[in-house]
Amino acid sequence: MPVQYSLGDIVQTRKQHPCGNDKWEIIRVGADFKIKCLNCGRIVMFDRENFEKRVKKVIKKEEA
Repeated sequence: MPVQYSLGDIVQTRKQHPCGNDKWEIIRVGADFKIKCLNCGRIVMFDRENFEKRVKKVIKKEEA
């Protein structure tokens, strides 16, 4: 079963961002994902396939 991602979830990526952080907040969900670095605030956008490849695990699920 695929993982369900929602706005506000904190995810850990397989590789670190150049700022040294690997924790991101999801700020857009759909065919594309937009994530924000929790260290430097950089925003990056991925299509669903690339996003799911890059995510290692969900750190914190946002409560509905």
